Amino acid sequence: MSKPFLPFALPEIGDDEIAEVVDTLRSGWITTGPKARRFEQDFAAFLGDAQLHAIAVNSATAGLHLALEALGIGPGDEVITTTHTFTATAEVVRYLGADVKLVDIDAATLNIDPAAVEAAIGARTKAIVPVHYGGLAADMPRLLDIARRHGLKVVEDAAHALPATSRGALVGTLASDAAVFSFYATKTVATGEGGMLVTRDAALAARARVMRLHGMSRDAFDRYTAEVPSWYYEIVAPGFKYNLTDIAAALGIHQLKKARAFQQRRAAIAARYDRAFAALPLVLPPQPPAGDTHAWHLYALRLADAALAGGLTRDRFIERLFAQGIGASVHYIPLHLHPYWRDRYRLVPALFPASQHAYERLVSLPIYTRMGDADVERVIAAVRGALAG
Repeated sequence: MSKPFLPFALPEIGDDEIAEVVDTLRSGWITTGPKARRFEQDFAAFLGDAQLHAIAVNSATAGLHLALEALGIGPGDEVITTTHTFTATAEVVRYLGADVKLVDIDAATLNIDPAAVEAAIGARTKAIVPVHYGGLAADMPRLLDIARRHGLKVVEDAAHALPATSRGALVGTLASDAAVFSFYATKTVATGEGGMLVTRDAALAARARVMRLHGMSRDAFDRYTAEVPSWYYEIVAPGFKYNLTDIAAALGIHQLKKARAFQQRRAAIAARYDRAFAALPLVLPPQPPAGDTHAWHLYALRLADAALAGGLTRDRFIERLFAQGIGASVHYIPLHLHPYWRDRYRLVPALFPASQHAYERLVSLPIYTRMGDADVERVIAAVRGALAG
């Protein structure tokens, strides 16, 4: 390998983020405090909806759990989500003692299939958790209409979706009960670990704020910075340890300022890939509807049947990329193939033909802002080489 290995993903951390973290360290307040509060305020302002509450948490998994808990999901209930996601989307339902109903995806968009959602609704169904796969918004108008007609709650797994739009509206401002974003190291905005729950429901927000820190009636920042003695608090519920630290929030404050520029660079890389791969035996990622924005967290292409006809497999294709110094991944191994979900709900691939077909062909290529044009060309050349063998 003559050139350094190009990883699948790297965050872009600049001097502004570093300086803010140093300021936090020097301030003496490194857990949840003024920077976390500022990040919450900035995030709500970024979404541009004065009615939104933003609650910073230590992961999107935590945010999904808090949102469903605040909506009263519990034993005996059922929540519908896609099989084509990371396990966190579904596992939070099991935390609450409820059951998961997995459904297939739309073969074109790789997002949850609204028709499959409606067909899966039963007497125990209480909520839908759509996933905006790769940064492309799911068909939220149809999903919200289904939820309204059946009296269901909607919590969006928006881990990939900053700053994606649906019919011109930013994900996070739609008519769902809550949306949850991720700031994991590979995401479009990165704080290492972290997430944000957003909602217009004041009661849901209040419950989530209490439950994210042990069910305490007052958080530490409020108690320790008051000008009069205020050490007293009460435990009002058996909560969790889901708060975001000020160190992570310090990163988020400046990452958020760059979110649109980050998206534009990712979109430019995706467009370059699209042009380079147009004539190759590949199924390219779906584009957003006219006027909408794709966050481009992932560039997930699929090997076309013509590429597989000569004996090439997806796994061999990835091995060839790695041999050329290019990192790649697969998003995702569908939940119906994992032992826990498969065995608990007696799932077989035939129940999810679109997800299974996609999985066997999917490859996610590097798409991140630290990639230079030469890096993008390296990936393009490696893809061509991997197809040619």
